[in-house]
Amino acid sequence: MTPSFLSQIQDELKPYRSAIVQFTSDLVEIPSENPPRKNYASCVQRIRKELDTLGLTYKAYDAPPHGTEPRTNLLSFVGNGDRTVYIHGHYDVVPAQSPEQYSPRVENGYLYGRGSTDMKSGLAAMVYAGFVLKKLKLVAKGRVGLCFVPDEESGGQGGASYLDQIGVIGQQGIAMINPEPTSGVVWNASRGALTLNVTVKGKVAHVGLQHQGVNAFEGMLKVAAALQKLKSEVEQRTTRYHIEPPESAHSILMLGGRVEGGINYNAVPGFCSFTAERRINPEEDYETEKKRVYDVLDACRREGIALDVEVLQECSSSGVSEDNEVAQTLAASIEAVTGKRAIFEMCPGTAETRWYAKHGIPSFGYGPGLLELAHGPDERVEIEQIYQHCVIQALTAAKLLE
Repeated sequence: MTPSFLSQIQDELKPYRSAIVQFTSDLVEIPSENPPRKNYASCVQRIRKELDTLGLTYKAYDAPPHGTEPRTNLLSFVGNGDRTVYIHGHYDVVPAQSPEQYSPRVENGYLYGRGSTDMKSGLAAMVYAGFVLKKLKLVAKGRVGLCFVPDEESGGQGGASYLDQIGVIGQQGIAMINPEPTSGVVWNASRGALTLNVTVKGKVAHVGLQHQGVNAFEGMLKVAAALQKLKSEVEQRTTRYHIEPPESAHSILMLGGRVEGGINYNAVPGFCSFTAERRINPEEDYETEKKRVYDVLDACRREGIALDVEVLQECSSSGVSEDNEVAQTLAASIEAVTGKRAIFEMCPGTAETRWYAKHGIPSFGYGPGLLELAHGPDERVEIEQIYQHCVIQALTAAKLLE
Protein backbone atom coordinates (compact mmCIF):
# COMPACT_ATOMS: atom_id res chain seq x y z
CA MET A 1 0.00 0.00 0.00
CA THR A 2 1.35 3.43 -0.93
CA PRO A 3 1.50 5.45 2.34
CA SER A 4 1.24 8.80 0.58
CA PHE A 5 -2.20 7.94 -0.81
CA LEU A 6 -3.62 7.42 2.66
CA SER A 7 -2.08 10.51 4.24
CA GLN A 8 -3.05 12.72 1.29
CA ILE A 9 -6.66 11.57 1.39
CA GLN A 10 -6.98 11.93 5.16
CA ASP A 11 -5.40 15.38 5.19
CA GLU A 12 -7.55 16.61 2.31
CA LEU A 13 -10.80 15.43 3.96
CA LYS A 14 -10.17 16.99 7.38
CA PRO A 15 -11.71 20.39 6.52
CA TYR A 16 -14.82 18.67 5.12
CA ARG A 17 -15.80 16.54 8.10
CA SER A 18 -18.65 18.81 9.17
CA ALA A 19 -19.83 19.16 5.56
CA ILE A 20 -20.04 15.36 5.23
CA VAL A 21 -22.20 15.13 8.36
CA GLN A 22 -24.40 18.00 7.20
CA PHE A 23 -24.89 16.42 3.78
CA THR A 24 -25.83 13.10 5.39
CA SER A 25 -28.26 14.87 7.74
CA ASP A 26 -29.86 16.74 4.86
CA LEU A 27 -30.43 13.45 3.01
CA VAL A 28 -31.87 11.80 6.12
CA GLU A 29 -34.31 14.68 6.50
CA ILE A 30 -35.84 13.89 3.09
CA PRO A 31 -38.45 11.07 3.42
CA SER A 32 -37.62 9.32 0.14
CA GLU A 33 -39.76 6.34 1.13
CA ASN A 34 -40.22 3.21 -0.93
CA PRO A 35 -42.90 2.02 -0.83
CA PRO A 36 -44.72 4.06 -1.99
CA ARG A 37 -41.88 5.84 -3.86
CA LYS A 38 -42.15 9.45 -2.78
CA ASN A 39 -39.90 12.49 -2.44
CA TYR A 40 -37.42 11.00 -4.90
CA ALA A 41 -37.13 14.32 -6.74
CA SER A 42 -36.21 16.21 -3.55
CA CYS A 43 -33.54 13.68 -2.69
CA VAL A 44 -32.03 13.80 -6.18
CA GLN A 45 -32.05 17.59 -6.07
CA ARG A 46 -30.04 17.53 -2.83
CA ILE A 47 -27.50 15.09 -4.30
CA ARG A 48 -27.19 17.25 -7.41
CA LYS A 49 -26.55 20.30 -5.24
CA GLU A 50 -23.67 18.60 -3.43
CA LEU A 51 -22.15 17.34 -6.67
CA ASP A 52 -22.40 20.82 -8.20
CA THR A 53 -20.84 22.43 -5.12
CA LEU A 54 -17.91 20.01 -5.25
CA GLY A 55 -17.42 20.38 -9.00
CA LEU A 56 -18.43 16.81 -9.86
CA THR A 57 -20.20 16.53 -13.20
CA TYR A 58 -22.94 13.96 -13.74
CA LYS A 59 -25.52 12.66 -16.16
CA ALA A 60 -29.14 11.84 -15.34
CA TYR A 61 -30.94 8.74 -16.58
CA ASP A 62 -34.69 8.89 -16.01
CA ALA A 63 -36.56 5.61 -15.80
CA PRO A 64 -40.28 5.65 -16.64
CA PRO A 65 -42.01 7.37 -13.69
CA HIS A 66 -43.99 5.42 -11.13
CA GLY A 67 -47.24 7.38 -11.07
CA THR A 68 -46.19 11.00 -10.83
CA GLU A 69 -42.91 10.32 -9.07
CA PRO A 70 -39.79 10.61 -11.28
CA ARG A 71 -37.19 7.89 -10.94
CA THR A 72 -33.87 9.57 -11.68
CA ASN A 73 -30.52 7.82 -11.71
CA LEU A 74 -27.33 9.90 -11.50
CA LEU A 75 -23.94 8.79 -12.78
CA SER A 76 -20.82 10.89 -12.11
CA PHE A 77 -17.33 10.06 -13.36
CA VAL A 78 -13.99 11.18 -11.96
CA GLY A 79 -10.94 10.68 -14.15
CA ASN A 80 -10.53 9.46 -17.70
CA GLY A 81 -9.99 6.13 -19.38
CA ASP A 82 -11.87 2.91 -19.84
CA ARG A 83 -11.01 1.05 -16.62
CA THR A 84 -13.70 1.98 -14.12
CA VAL A 85 -14.14 1.43 -10.39
CA TYR A 86 -17.83 1.85 -9.57
CA ILE A 87 -19.22 2.96 -6.22
CA HIS A 88 -22.95 2.38 -6.25
CA GLY A 89 -25.67 3.35 -3.77
CA HIS A 90 -29.42 3.90 -3.46
CA TYR A 91 -31.28 6.91 -2.13
CA ASP A 92 -34.65 5.33 -1.33
CA VAL A 93 -35.45 4.20 2.22
CA VAL A 94 -38.06 1.98 3.82
CA PRO A 95 -40.94 3.80 5.57
CA ALA A 96 -40.20 5.21 9.00
CA GLN A 97 -41.73 3.93 12.23
CA SER A 98 -42.39 7.53 13.31
CA PRO A 99 -42.18 11.03 11.75
CA GLU A 100 -39.39 11.90 14.21
CA GLN A 101 -37.03 9.68 12.23
CA TYR A 102 -36.94 12.41 9.58
CA SER A 103 -35.62 14.89 12.13
CA PRO A 104 -31.97 13.80 12.20
CA ARG A 105 -30.02 14.37 15.39
CA VAL A 106 -26.42 13.91 16.47
CA GLU A 107 -25.93 12.30 19.87
CA ASN A 108 -22.86 10.68 21.47
CA GLY A 109 -21.01 10.45 18.18
CA TYR A 110 -23.94 8.95 16.24
CA LEU A 111 -26.27 10.37 13.62
CA TYR A 112 -29.84 9.15 14.16
CA GLY A 113 -32.65 8.97 11.61
CA ARG A 114 -34.25 6.91 8.89
CA GLY A 115 -31.69 6.11 6.23
CA SER A 116 -28.76 7.20 8.36
CA THR A 117 -27.24 3.74 7.96
CA ASP A 118 -29.25 2.36 5.01
CA MET A 119 -27.76 4.08 3.17
CA LYS A 120 -27.53 7.83 3.06
CA SER A 121 -24.29 7.88 5.02
CA GLY A 122 -22.91 5.58 2.33
CA LEU A 123 -24.00 8.09 -0.33
CA ALA A 124 -22.23 10.90 1.49
CA ALA A 125 -19.06 8.83 1.69
CA MET A 126 -19.31 8.14 -2.06
CA VAL A 127 -19.63 11.78 -3.00
CA TYR A 128 -16.69 12.93 -0.91
CA ALA A 129 -14.54 9.99 -1.99
CA GLY A 130 -15.07 11.11 -5.58
CA PHE A 131 -14.37 14.70 -4.64
CA VAL A 132 -11.07 14.00 -2.90
CA LEU A 133 -9.91 11.75 -5.74
CA LYS A 134 -10.61 14.52 -8.23
CA LYS A 135 -9.02 17.25 -6.14
CA LEU A 136 -5.85 15.26 -5.50
CA LYS A 137 -5.78 13.86 -9.05
CA LEU A 138 -5.23 10.34 -7.70
CA VAL A 139 -7.11 8.57 -10.49
CA ALA A 140 -4.20 7.90 -12.83
CA LYS A 141 -5.26 5.07 -15.14
CA GLY A 142 -9.02 5.03 -15.49
CA ARG A 143 -11.99 6.56 -13.76
CA VAL A 144 -14.30 6.22 -10.78
CA GLY A 145 -18.04 6.00 -11.44
CA LEU A 146 -20.41 7.21 -8.73
CA CYS A 147 -23.86 5.73 -9.31
CA PHE A 148 -26.94 6.93 -7.39
CA VAL A 149 -30.16 4.95 -7.91
CA PRO A 150 -33.75 4.68 -6.64
CA ASP A 151 -35.97 1.63 -6.10
CA GLU A 152 -33.43 -0.61 -4.36
CA GLU A 153 -35.91 -1.35 -1.57
CA SER A 154 -38.37 -2.76 -4.12
CA GLY A 155 -36.06 -4.75 -6.38
CA GLY A 156 -34.39 -2.00 -8.41
CA GLN A 157 -36.90 -1.71 -11.26
CA GLY A 158 -36.41 2.01 -11.84
CA GLY A 159 -32.82 2.02 -10.64
CA ALA A 160 -30.13 -0.58 -11.21
CA SER A 161 -32.42 -2.80 -13.28
CA TYR A 162 -33.27 0.10 -15.60
CA LEU A 163 -29.61 1.07 -16.01
CA ASP A 164 -28.83 -2.54 -16.84
CA GLN A 165 -31.61 -2.68 -19.43
CA ILE A 166 -30.29 0.40 -21.26
CA GLY A 167 -26.70 -0.89 -21.15
CA VAL A 168 -25.26 1.73 -18.82
CA ILE A 169 -24.42 -0.22 -15.71
CA GLY A 170 -20.87 -1.48 -15.29
CA GLN A 171 -19.37 -0.27 -18.57
CA GLN A 172 -15.61 -1.00 -18.58
CA GLY A 173 -15.90 -1.96 -14.93
CA ILE A 174 -12.97 -3.56 -13.10
CA ALA A 175 -14.45 -3.33 -9.59
CA MET A 176 -17.59 -2.30 -7.71
CA ILE A 177 -18.18 -1.24 -4.10
CA ASN A 178 -21.72 -1.03 -2.70
CA PRO A 179 -21.65 0.91 0.61
CA GLU A 180 -24.60 -0.80 2.27
CA PRO A 181 -24.43 -1.15 6.08
CA THR A 182 -22.40 -4.36 6.39
CA SER A 183 -21.72 -4.34 10.14
CA GLY A 184 -17.97 -4.08 9.62
CA VAL A 185 -17.56 -7.06 7.30
CA VAL A 186 -17.11 -7.22 3.53
CA TRP A 187 -19.85 -8.94 1.56
CA ASN A 188 -18.14 -10.93 -1.18
CA ALA A 189 -21.22 -12.99 -2.07
CA SER A 190 -25.00 -12.72 -2.02
CA ARG A 191 -27.94 -15.02 -2.56
CA GLY A 192 -30.25 -15.00 -5.51
CA ALA A 193 -33.98 -14.65 -4.92
CA LEU A 194 -37.18 -15.91 -6.48
CA THR A 195 -40.20 -14.44 -4.72
CA LEU A 196 -43.65 -15.64 -5.77
CA ASN A 197 -47.18 -14.88 -4.69
CA VAL A 198 -49.23 -18.06 -5.22
CA THR A 199 -53.01 -17.66 -5.34
CA VAL A 200 -55.15 -20.77 -5.14
CA LYS A 201 -58.59 -20.18 -6.62
CA GLY A 202 -61.86 -21.63 -5.32
CA LYS A 203 -65.55 -20.82 -5.32
CA VAL A 204 -67.39 -18.86 -2.63
CA ALA A 205 -70.44 -20.45 -1.00
CA HIS A 206 -72.39 -20.12 2.26
CA VAL A 207 -70.98 -22.34 5.00
CA GLY A 208 -74.31 -24.17 5.23
CA LEU A 209 -74.02 -24.95 1.51
CA GLN A 210 -70.29 -25.57 1.41
CA HIS A 211 -70.81 -28.49 -0.98
CA GLN A 212 -71.60 -25.87 -3.63
CA GLY A 213 -68.27 -24.16 -3.19
CA VAL A 214 -64.62 -24.96 -3.71
CA ASN A 215 -62.44 -24.35 -0.65
CA ALA A 216 -59.33 -22.44 -1.76
CA PHE A 217 -57.76 -22.76 1.71
CA GLU A 218 -57.82 -26.54 1.51
CA GLY A 219 -56.27 -26.34 -1.94
CA MET A 220 -53.60 -24.01 -0.59
CA LEU A 221 -52.70 -26.56 2.09
CA LYS A 222 -52.01 -29.15 -0.62
CA VAL A 223 -49.83 -26.72 -2.60
CA ALA A 224 -47.94 -25.70 0.53
CA ALA A 225 -47.40 -29.35 1.47
CA ALA A 226 -45.91 -30.05 -1.96
CA LEU A 227 -43.57 -27.07 -1.62
CA GLN A 228 -42.61 -28.22 1.89
CA LYS A 229 -41.22 -31.42 0.40
CA LEU A 230 -38.97 -29.32 -1.83
CA LYS A 231 -38.10 -27.12 1.17
CA SER A 232 -36.92 -30.09 3.23
CA GLU A 233 -34.55 -31.05 0.42
CA VAL A 234 -33.06 -27.69 -0.57
CA GLU A 235 -32.52 -26.56 3.02
CA GLN A 236 -30.07 -29.42 3.54
CA ARG A 237 -27.62 -27.58 1.28
CA THR A 238 -25.09 -25.08 2.60
CA THR A 239 -22.86 -22.49 0.99
CA ARG A 240 -19.07 -22.61 1.11
CA TYR A 241 -18.95 -18.83 1.61
CA HIS A 242 -18.44 -17.63 5.17
CA ILE A 243 -21.60 -16.36 6.85
CA GLU A 244 -22.58 -15.76 10.47
CA PRO A 245 -24.26 -17.36 12.27
CA PRO A 246 -23.41 -20.74 10.70
CA GLU A 247 -27.11 -21.66 10.62
CA SER A 248 -27.56 -18.98 7.96
CA ALA A 249 -25.47 -20.99 5.49
CA HIS A 250 -28.42 -23.17 4.50
CA SER A 251 -30.27 -22.56 1.26
CA ILE A 252 -33.78 -21.20 1.84
CA LEU A 253 -37.36 -21.84 0.80
CA MET A 254 -39.62 -19.87 3.14
CA LEU A 255 -43.38 -20.21 2.83
CA GLY A 256 -46.10 -17.89 4.07
CA GLY A 257 -44.30 -14.63 4.62
CA ARG A 258 -47.61 -13.10 3.61
CA VAL A 259 -50.91 -15.02 3.67
CA GLU A 260 -54.36 -13.78 2.63
CA GLY A 261 -57.70 -15.38 1.87
CA GLY A 262 -61.45 -15.59 2.24
CA ILE A 263 -64.06 -12.96 3.00
CA ASN A 264 -65.60 -14.12 6.30
CA TYR A 265 -65.71 -17.02 8.76
CA ASN A 266 -69.10 -18.20 7.45
CA ALA A 267 -68.20 -18.42 3.77
CA VAL A 268 -66.19 -20.95 1.79
CA PRO A 269 -62.96 -19.11 0.85
CA GLY A 270 -62.91 -18.33 -2.84
CA PHE A 271 -59.18 -17.58 -2.84
CA CYS A 272 -56.16 -18.12 -0.67
CA SER A 273 -52.75 -16.66 -1.46
CA PHE A 274 -49.34 -17.02 0.12
CA THR A 275 -45.79 -16.06 -0.71
CA ALA A 276 -42.96 -18.46 -1.46
CA GLU A 277 -39.46 -17.07 -0.99
CA ARG A 278 -36.64 -19.10 -2.55
CA ARG A 279 -33.19 -17.74 -1.63
CA ILE A 280 -30.54 -19.43 -3.75
CA ASN A 281 -26.91 -19.82 -2.66
CA PRO A 282 -24.16 -18.88 -5.14
CA GLU A 283 -23.22 -22.56 -5.69
CA GLU A 284 -26.72 -23.39 -6.94
CA ASP A 285 -27.82 -22.84 -10.52
CA TYR A 286 -30.54 -20.20 -10.52
CA GLU A 287 -32.49 -21.44 -13.54
CA THR A 288 -32.44 -25.03 -12.29
CA GLU A 289 -33.76 -24.03 -8.88
CA LYS A 290 -36.41 -21.77 -10.40
CA LYS A 291 -37.62 -24.61 -12.61
CA ARG A 292 -37.91 -26.94 -9.62
CA VAL A 293 -40.28 -24.54 -7.87
CA TYR A 294 -42.41 -24.14 -10.98
CA ASP A 295 -42.45 -27.91 -11.54
CA VAL A 296 -44.06 -28.35 -8.12
CA LEU A 297 -46.73 -25.76 -8.93
CA ASP A 298 -47.40 -27.31 -12.34
CA ALA A 299 -47.84 -30.72 -10.70
CA CYS A 300 -50.46 -29.21 -8.38
CA ARG A 301 -52.31 -27.84 -11.40
CA ARG A 302 -52.34 -31.29 -12.96
CA GLU A 303 -53.96 -32.58 -9.78
CA GLY A 304 -56.86 -30.18 -10.39
CA ILE A 305 -55.86 -27.26 -8.18
CA ALA A 306 -56.51 -23.93 -9.89
CA LEU A 307 -53.76 -21.45 -9.10
CA ASP A 308 -52.10 -18.29 -10.39
CA VAL A 309 -48.50 -17.24 -9.82
CA GLU A 310 -47.26 -13.64 -9.60
CA VAL A 311 -43.51 -13.00 -9.67
CA LEU A 312 -42.63 -10.39 -7.05
CA GLN A 313 -38.86 -10.56 -7.36
CA GLU A 314 -36.19 -12.28 -9.39
CA CYS A 315 -32.46 -11.80 -8.96
CA SER A 316 -29.38 -13.92 -9.40
CA SER A 317 -26.72 -14.80 -6.84
CA SER A 318 -23.09 -13.71 -6.98
CA GLY A 319 -19.79 -14.49 -5.33
CA VAL A 320 -16.11 -13.47 -5.49
CA SER A 321 -13.12 -15.22 -3.93
CA GLU A 322 -11.37 -13.52 -1.02
CA ASP A 323 -8.15 -14.01 -3.00
CA ASN A 324 -9.35 -11.81 -5.85
CA GLU A 325 -7.10 -8.80 -6.51
CA VAL A 326 -9.90 -6.33 -5.87
CA ALA A 327 -10.83 -8.12 -2.64
CA GLN A 328 -7.27 -7.95 -1.40
CA THR A 329 -6.92 -4.29 -2.35
CA LEU A 330 -10.11 -3.44 -0.48
CA ALA A 331 -8.96 -5.52 2.50
CA ALA A 332 -5.61 -3.72 2.61
CA SER A 333 -7.38 -0.34 2.57
CA ILE A 334 -9.67 -1.38 5.40
CA GLU A 335 -6.75 -2.49 7.54
CA ALA A 336 -4.76 0.67 6.76
CA VAL A 337 -7.66 2.91 7.85
CA THR A 338 -9.23 0.95 10.72
CA GLY A 339 -6.30 -1.11 11.94
CA LYS A 340 -8.47 -4.23 11.74
CA ARG A 341 -8.21 -7.21 9.42
CA ALA A 342 -11.01 -7.39 6.88
CA ILE A 343 -13.52 -10.21 7.35
CA PHE A 344 -15.38 -11.53 4.32
CA GLU A 345 -18.92 -12.88 4.59
CA MET A 346 -21.87 -13.66 2.36
CA CYS A 347 -24.66 -11.10 2.49
CA PRO A 348 -27.63 -12.67 4.32
CA GLY A 349 -30.01 -11.26 1.71
CA THR A 350 -29.81 -9.91 -1.82
CA ALA A 351 -27.55 -7.04 -2.86
CA GLU A 352 -27.16 -4.70 -5.82
CA THR A 353 -23.69 -6.13 -6.36
CA ARG A 354 -25.54 -8.65 -8.54
CA TRP A 355 -26.09 -6.12 -11.34
CA TYR A 356 -22.33 -5.71 -11.75
CA ALA A 357 -21.41 -9.32 -10.99
CA LYS A 358 -23.53 -10.51 -13.93
CA HIS A 359 -21.11 -8.59 -16.18
CA GLY A 360 -18.10 -10.31 -14.62
CA ILE A 361 -17.11 -7.36 -12.42
CA PRO A 362 -15.73 -8.22 -8.96
CA SER A 363 -18.33 -6.65 -6.68
CA PHE A 364 -18.36 -6.14 -2.92
CA GLY A 365 -20.63 -4.72 -0.26
CA TYR A 366 -18.91 -2.61 2.39
CA GLY A 367 -20.34 0.46 4.06
CA PRO A 368 -20.91 2.34 7.31
CA GLY A 369 -23.40 1.20 9.92
CA LEU A 370 -24.89 -1.95 11.37
CA LEU A 371 -27.27 -4.02 9.25
CA GLU A 372 -29.27 -4.94 12.36
CA LEU A 373 -30.18 -1.26 12.84
CA ALA A 374 -31.30 -0.71 9.24
CA HIS A 375 -35.08 -0.39 8.79
CA GLY A 376 -35.54 -0.22 12.57
CA PRO A 377 -36.92 2.45 14.93
CA ASP A 378 -33.48 3.26 16.38
CA GLU A 379 -31.56 3.54 13.09
CA ARG A 380 -28.24 5.33 13.53
CA VAL A 381 -24.70 5.42 12.21
CA GLU A 382 -21.42 6.19 13.94
CA ILE A 383 -20.17 9.45 12.45
CA GLU A 384 -16.54 8.36 12.52
CA GLN A 385 -17.46 5.43 10.30
CA ILE A 386 -18.74 7.76 7.59
CA TYR A 387 -15.31 9.41 7.39
CA GLN A 388 -13.51 6.07 7.49
CA HIS A 389 -15.55 4.63 4.66
CA CYS A 390 -14.99 7.75 2.58
CA VAL A 391 -11.24 7.27 2.99
CA ILE A 392 -11.44 3.53 2.32
CA GLN A 393 -13.41 4.03 -0.90
CA ALA A 394 -11.02 6.67 -2.17
CA LEU A 395 -7.92 4.70 -1.16
CA THR A 396 -9.14 1.50 -2.79
CA ALA A 397 -10.03 3.25 -6.06
CA ALA A 398 -6.72 5.12 -6.15
CA LYS A 399 -4.76 1.91 -5.63
CA LEU A 400 -6.73 -0.02 -8.27
CA LEU A 401 -6.24 2.76 -10.80
CA GLU A 402 -2.66 3.84 -10.04
